[in-house]
Amino acid sequence: MFDFEKLDVYQKIRVLNKDLLPWIFKIKTEHKDLADQLQRASLSIAFNLAEGTGRHSNADKKRFYIMSRSSLFECVAILHVMLDNQIIAPEIFKIVYDQYEQVSKMMLGMIRNVPDDDRLSAFKEPDSPHYGV
Repeated sequence: MFDFEKLDVYQKIRVLNKDLLPWIFKIKTEHKDLADQLQRASLSIAFNLAEGTGRHSNADKKRFYIMSRSSLFECVAILHVMLDNQIIAPEIFKIVYDQYEQVSKMMLGMIRNVPDDDRLSAFKEPDSPHYGV
């Protein structure tokens, strides 16, 4: 099993994509551009999260986790456009929105828990002889 598969947040994204993608495919005929953008952004959440877990430096991990969360924000913005244009029913919007909000909070916790790179910490410690160098 890969490390990213062990993450609860990854599993939640996976289920959300499993539920969302069939609906996206249905609306593609009438709303191709929005559907394509939502599909790419939604998949990007999972892909960047998975790629981030495979990175060795903490800075790289954090960068990919942030990109993943940014894709989630993009999905929410697309959903708002769809809601405003009556492409998505308000009930469906709320269900998906609430799931994205939960995933976003989980991802923020992950981002905040990635420590700074060890090789840079000496430059940030006031007691270090390398401080400010």
